[in-house]
Amino acid sequence: MQPLQLSSGDLVADRRASYAEMLLSAGDHAAAADLMREALDIAPGWSAGWYRLGEMLWDSDRQADAADCWREAVRLDPADSLGASLRLQLAGAMPELDQPSPAFVEALFDQYAADFDASLVETLDYRVPQLLAEAIARTGRTAFAHAVDLGCGTGLMGERLRATVSFLEGVDLSAQMLKRAEAKRVYDRLAKADLSMAEIAGEADLVTAADVFMYVGALDGVIGRIAAALAPGALFAFSVERHEGDRFALRPSRRYAHSEPYLRDLLAANGLSVLSFERSTIRLDRGDGIEGLIVVAEKAGREHTVTVSATDEVHGSSVALPN
Repeated sequence: MQPLQLSSGDLVADRRASYAEMLLSAGDHAAAADLMREALDIAPGWSAGWYRLGEMLWDSDRQADAADCWREAVRLDPADSLGASLRLQLAGAMPELDQPSPAFVEALFDQYAADFDASLVETLDYRVPQLLAEAIARTGRTAFAHAVDLGCGTGLMGERLRATVSFLEGVDLSAQMLKRAEAKRVYDRLAKADLSMAEIAGEADLVTAADVFMYVGALDGVIGRIAAALAPGALFAFSVERHEGDRFALRPSRRYAHSEPYLRDLLAANGLSVLSFERSTIRLDRGDGIEGLIVVAEKAGREHTVTVSATDEVHGSSVALPN
């Protein structure tokens, strides 16, 4: 839970909201919610305020009232840049979403861009770029003419790919993330686009998506588009958080997790042959390891493909997963 950062535009309302945060920090959730509601009486059109009041009411075990606040936040901000719809879904107050709003994802990563690398790598032991690069190397492919790094962020995956790629392209929704990536000078071209709008060059022989699909949910459309753009023999490497159930699920973190059968069926349906499917701890979350799947697939049509056994790093044993 993050303290409210966005201003209401009214100094009195902002001051009351600040006092509400102080009461919340002291553990008085009910009093914090009451004071936050007073702030909204002064600034009723403040969507971020309604979102934050919803969080306070939720922590006070007033779930129905919290849901009403999140509905108001969405009404005031139809683009849903704060992700109130995801809160409603987790609360069971609206139908399952296939993905969050692009405005929410963009705002989230614009906010985190400045400290993204340090927070992920140093604090959360983020390992996906390393794990994906190692999985790609195990296919025996050591050089690529044109790679597209979807959801490139600040360029952590691009740094791993640069030495093996002649032309490296990065795509991301967040302008602030792209500025960080540009400063690293590892990409030959960068573009701002949502995954559903990103153009994938037909000549690309490698497409990566490192920690991207956690913010998508239903992958049918995006994987279909990627597969359609790839030439025979091209590789597609990506990560997801692992889900034990059917298809995918939204977690309290507001990230989606995906199941192995769902991914295998989806890849096969789109003409992508699995080269490797690995379970591994991909990062920490509140001190606990998050289990993910590191996947490399190949567009059908190339001869002599390589099948790699999966390594289950969570349990410390090697297991062969069927294709």
